[in-house]
Amino acid sequence: MVVLVGSSSTGKTRACWEAVQPLGKHGWRLWHPFDPTRAEAVLADIERVGPRTVVWLNETQHYLGAGGGLGERIAASLHALLTDPARGPVLVLGTLWPEYATTYTALPRPDVEDRYPRVRELLAGRQLALPESFDTAAIADARALAMAGDRQLAHALDHMGEGRLAQFLAGAPELVRRYQTASPPARALLRAAMDARRLDVGLHLPLTFLEHAATDYLTSDEYDTLDDNWLEQALTEVTQAVHGNLAPLRRIRSRPTQPLTPQGNTALGPAYRLTDYLEQHGRDIAKRMCPPTSFWEAAHDHLTQPDLSRLAEAAQARHRIFWSYQLWQKAADAGSAVALAELAVLREEVGDREGAERLAGEAAAAGNTEVLAKLAEVREHTGDREGAERLARQAADAGDTKVLESIVGLRSTKEALEFVENPWAAEKILRDGEEHLRKAADAGNIFAMVLIAELRYVAGDRIGAKQVAEQAVQAGNPHALPSLARMQEEAGDLKGAERLLRQAADAGNEDAPAPHCLLLEKVGDREGAELTAREAANAGNSAAVDRLARMRKSSGTDGDGLWPYGLDPDGTPSAPW
Repeated sequence: MVVLVGSSSTGKTRACWEAVQPLGKHGWRLWHPFDPTRAEAVLADIERVGPRTVVWLNETQHYLGAGGGLGERIAASLHALLTDPARGPVLVLGTLWPEYATTYTALPRPDVEDRYPRVRELLAGRQLALPESFDTAAIADARALAMAGDRQLAHALDHMGEGRLAQFLAGAPELVRRYQTASPPARALLRAAMDARRLDVGLHLPLTFLEHAATDYLTSDEYDTLDDNWLEQALTEVTQAVHGNLAPLRRIRSRPTQPLTPQGNTALGPAYRLTDYLEQHGRDIAKRMCPPTSFWEAAHDHLTQPDLSRLAEAAQARHRIFWSYQLWQKAADAGSAVALAELAVLREEVGDREGAERLAGEAAAAGNTEVLAKLAEVREHTGDREGAERLARQAADAGDTKVLESIVGLRSTKEALEFVENPWAAEKILRDGEEHLRKAADAGNIFAMVLIAELRYVAGDRIGAKQVAEQAVQAGNPHALPSLARMQEEAGDLKGAERLLRQAADAGNEDAPAPHCLLLEKVGDREGAELTAREAANAGNSAAVDRLARMRKSSGTDGDGLWPYGLDPDGTPSAPW
């Protein structure tokens, strides 16, 4: 099994296709499971795969990342196939964007559910990184082909940038240029589509959603001067193909024998798909931005499950609590048990504990004890052990005994973390396991060196801890920056600590904004702390808001915490709702 990992339009699929061509001469077959959905097709027929078969899993995220536990089942089935000698030889080929590969292989934190254990095990040692650009030798080979008469290749070589030959050939630069130079209505449609895919909405975007969502991406003057047929004009513009027959948006058409089915978001009516390269471009340019109000309104009015739940999570991660609640409510109305649990939690977070318990009780009476479980865990996290136990026992009375086990597990995890804070425990771990941690770091585990630094710090070896953290940073590991910043802060170098935390945040370290907020708050820069928390929330990281709110509550400087009713899409604090 080999999974090519690379950005959009770097040649992953073409490389796989060229690699398997010789196998046809030797009696090999190629199986591409895709109908009715990719995940369902794999699980339905993988038992029939026999020797000399290429299992073609292009865009592997649609298989291993499938929701509802399907991805884990597929990983287990592939493992069984690859380890059964009677069914070999077989070749499994896949492709992934780097962000998907990172998501599936990252080790979970102790207090976070491990969503991809089997996927992570399956991908270990089976990924092959594809470079963003052609190297000198490859460019030389391409120039030889161009000199032999390949005019298209010659044109690409003359106009590409930084060796990005595959992307140019795929039309990517023209796609970006088309986006950058689009008319305001066309660009608004594309921005709405880019944000939708960035926040994990399904591939097929309903036109009704795009039309509604696009409005707030326009300025007041742009909106007021729209032609009556602005939508038709904008669609004509964004569906016109560029090099490689790629268009920014492509109309999805249903076949008479196979009606368009809901793949996460497709309602009745026309639907469009955003091209891959613009999807990734959108992730890059807008990763720290929150979509405007019209986007959330359109999602609420025009999307269906599971996209409602996905966007409710996205809104919650950005501290847009009002829209999270509205989307969870519609998902609950559509029959989502998870949505009921989330609604109860949101009522709890805005201070309506009675409403939260009432909602949880009603759901439990209807047979959904997940609400009680979720609420019990929230109470446990906030230190209300008595309330957590009471809700857990209600769930147990309703037949769900796992909630009590979960509460015990949370307490065990917390006690384990407290144990590691113990200097004697840290010394013991270092004595018994530092050599193994260093080997793990040498093998590419980015967290191993950070753990060594933390353990040395807890054990009292401040100098050694700082040296290890600095080595990790010099080696290009941004995850060591927050640890190094904490050491600088405790040594009294607050400016140095803030610089390191800002550097970590700029490098995409999600652990950096929360301590950065707390540091700014400690030195009296409340405005800077709020700005940092808001920026982090816009990027989908509400941990900084939560930490800063708890700090203000505990210090008595703000009894309501920070933005208790959330933020509006434009970043201003929401009024009570």
